[in-house]
Amino acid sequence: MNDQTNSKTTLEQIAKLAGVSISTVSRALNDHPLISRSTKERIWALAHEQDYTFRQAMPTAPIGAEGSIAIVMPYFHGRPLPLSHPFFLELLASIGEAARARSCDFTVSHVAPASYGDLVLATTTSRASGVIFLGQSALHRELNKLAETPARFVVWGANLPGQSYRTIGSDNLMGGRRATMHLARLGRKAIAFVGGTDPEAMQRRRGYLDALKQAGIASNPDLVCEAEFELESAEAAVGSLLRRGITFDAVVAGSDLTALGAIRALRDRGLSVPQDVSVVGYDDMLLARLSTPALTTIRQDTQEAGRLLVSSVLDQHASDQSRRLSTELVVRESCGA
Repeated sequence: MNDQTNSKTTLEQIAKLAGVSISTVSRALNDHPLISRSTKERIWALAHEQDYTFRQAMPTAPIGAEGSIAIVMPYFHGRPLPLSHPFFLELLASIGEAARARSCDFTVSHVAPASYGDLVLATTTSRASGVIFLGQSALHRELNKLAETPARFVVWGANLPGQSYRTIGSDNLMGGRRATMHLARLGRKAIAFVGGTDPEAMQRRRGYLDALKQAGIASNPDLVCEAEFELESAEAAVGSLLRRGITFDAVVAGSDLTALGAIRALRDRGLSVPQDVSVVGYDDMLLARLSTPALTTIRQDTQEAGRLLVSSVLDQHASDQSRRLSTELVVRESCGA
């Protein structure tokens, strides 16, 4: 197989930089099974740094797809998010459907970046056409730095001030505002917010605070409690509020899973949803429709998100602008109206 080169760099130059033979470089660039993984990654990174075109000469997928995408989930509070998380499973399904429509394969990487070096590794040692990062975690500055390199990537997440990289995500501020205003219109006066410290949840919290102000409801710091995107975390946070005797008649949750954890904590204390406490989630996962009571929630359009994320990394002339997807209030049983 003949390796494709550009006018600037040759196989010989890469071999000299890597301290290996030309044949080893050629085999590494073509993903030969006899070359160790560590050697391949080192040579792929060198080829990328030297602007040597090699991915077109390499098989992008086991069955000859027209392209490939790597899905990467950064570390979140010191550990990678579990692949079993219901929302990310639904988002992965949407990405998969969009990729299949483009005759493209995708893989979920074992890499969980926790630093700038990890981000570089994820984007330079992959044979994929581009990388989709599911969430920013605490890597906003590092992603800005990565945007200064030739790496082709897009992030599912919040649009943040001073951002240089491209994100696809929902209008978190408006979503939080919609959920809270709906509860205020129902006459709820002591509305709690239960959510995390990631960029998306923080924007939803801002929307919640904006809506309280708009509705003429004084914000109470005791009613804002942290809980990550996990059922158990939310259950513990709401349980703590109840044990401390803090009263509230509604909950705006940072995610559907958080809302379900809140409902479980309320039931454990003998409270009824929505009679005693109204609850609104965020995501509109399948679980929201199947829960008892069915969960009122803010819908994120994961189908459109998947399509935009895939087109961002596959289309050479895709817009560099971030996209903020509109949200929709889906009223079911858990809020009482």
